[in-house]
Amino acid sequence: MVRKYKVITLCGSTRFKDEFLKVQKQLTLEGNIVISVGLFGHTDGEFKNVITPEIKVMLDDMHKGKIDMSDEIYVINKNGYIGESTKREIEYAIKTGKSVNYLE
Repeated sequence: MVRKYKVITLCGSTRFKDEFLKVQKQLTLEGNIVISVGLFGHTDGEFKNVITPEIKVMLDDMHKGKIDMSDEIYVINKNGYIGESTKREIEYAIKTGKSVNYLE
């Protein structure tokens, strides 16, 4: 029998790749299903030049879909940093009734 696990989507700047991976592991070991970003555009060199404005819009829309599937979001806000995309994701999560938790 499969238990009901909380589903958490990670949000934040992809420049914080190490923090994303650390939090993903931590939340998974605590018994959560964790949904993260598909790629780290700020740190994955091979993707830096392929993220066109159209792809950025698609990735932002996909992330909202991930939030829709979640019970809550967890914001990776290292040093208190929250960029414009993350602000929009937080607003969307609140608007759709999701809980919001923060790294810092």
